Amino acid sequence: MSGFSYTRIKFSIGILFLAGFLPCFAAAETKAPNVIFILADDLGYGDISCNGQKLYATPNIDRLALEGMKFTECYAGSSVCAPSRCSLMTGLDTGHAPVRGNAEIWPEGQQPMPGDTFTVAELFKRAGYETGIFGKWGLGAPGSASEPLEMGFDHFYGYNCQRQAHHRYPYFLWDDEQREMLWGNFGLEREEYADDLINWKVLEFINANKKRPFFCYYTPALPHAEMLAPEKYMEKYRGKFPPEHPYHGVDGGPKFRKGDYASQSAPNAAHAAMISCLDDYVGKILKELKQLEIADNTIVFFSSDNGPHDEGGNAPAYFHSAGPFRGIKRDLYEGGIRIPFIACWPGHIRAASETDRVTALWDFLPTMADMTGQPVPANTSGISFLPTLLGRPGQKEHEYLYWEFHEQGGRMAIRRGKWKGVRYNVDQNPASPLELYDLSKDPGETINVAGKHPEVVSELDHLLRTARARSPIPEFNFSQ
Repeated sequence: MSGFSYTRIKFSIGILFLAGFLPCFAAAETKAPNVIFILADDLGYGDISCNGQKLYATPNIDRLALEGMKFTECYAGSSVCAPSRCSLMTGLDTGHAPVRGNAEIWPEGQQPMPGDTFTVAELFKRAGYETGIFGKWGLGAPGSASEPLEMGFDHFYGYNCQRQAHHRYPYFLWDDEQREMLWGNFGLEREEYADDLINWKVLEFINANKKRPFFCYYTPALPHAEMLAPEKYMEKYRGKFPPEHPYHGVDGGPKFRKGDYASQSAPNAAHAAMISCLDDYVGKILKELKQLEIADNTIVFFSSDNGPHDEGGNAPAYFHSAGPFRGIKRDLYEGGIRIPFIACWPGHIRAASETDRVTALWDFLPTMADMTGQPVPANTSGISFLPTLLGRPGQKEHEYLYWEFHEQGGRMAIRRGKWKGVRYNVDQNPASPLELYDLSKDPGETINVAGKHPEVVSELDHLLRTARARSPIPEFNFSQ
């Protein structure tokens, strides 16, 4: 990974942690804040009501925004799951992160990160936190060098493999290093909704660690296809979003629950139902924090891994899921990478505040390093946004943001200030033309102004060619 690694050292810093930790807070405070990062799956910028969704409501997510800070210009690490999550975990953009695409390993898992990869979970471990991931991992097959328990997490419950996370009623989930068989889902049965079980484990983890600092990385597989929700949520929306266009998937036979999606007669209703289910999960977490009287000492982040999908019958245009932006999942236009992002910390982050600071998921690791008083890795792509969260001066800004995508002919994008450059089909044509958009006037990227600003095109094109390093994983390098 571009010449940087940490040797893993697992130790407790106990009293030292309590006495000298968190220089950014008052000396009288001794308990470090808990951190919960909720990463939704394929949730578009416009899929929550505080970002403009009108067809259904997300009151608990909205409550986070009302009690905290909403970021209006936050970006995913990539436009698909694995590389975006890798950026979040490593603090590296997709020009430097080891995983830059969705590469499958059979029968279960995705391409692992190198064993010496330093993650934000390991950063929290070094600061004395208990760490857990609950939901979808997708960054290393079982038994690989980068399964969750090898990457700084003390606990893991959920899907190791994002392909298996296509199924809302899977045959099993992972509980640390053991498979937990979900017998109620065997055959064609649908008795155990995986995300219900995962949310319950989150609540257990919070309760078990209420007296010590914890980092909870909660990654529900909603609203990613397949388009299934518990019946109590489907009842709420069935018939409300005509016309429905039934999706005919795989409901039995040798391919059943092996990656292909199940059928759904009312995918519009299912989309709203899944997001309402997700919103209720967020509400349960907020309720638990309040009941345990630790809400004021817990930072809750809420975001998504990329833009909205059009799989399994989902219709993102129907719900304006990408908000005012062009494109969806797999695009490097704004709709594929502009994501919701909210941070809530009562008493520290000003309530009902909003920032247009240009931020990316790879900023999370250096922000947490800043918060815990630890050194930021020298080669990070990220910049701490702690000053923005706490309303303090000295916020540094990005010179530019960079993305690459290794499907559909290869894609690259860059943002510097108001300018956004996009190049498609770079694997087939390394000299493919750069599209240029002025996001200050045209956030929907409707007018390519490359012909009017050749000097900007030249500058961004140069940055695109120099802003990346080769990945240690051969699959994630362009042919050019």
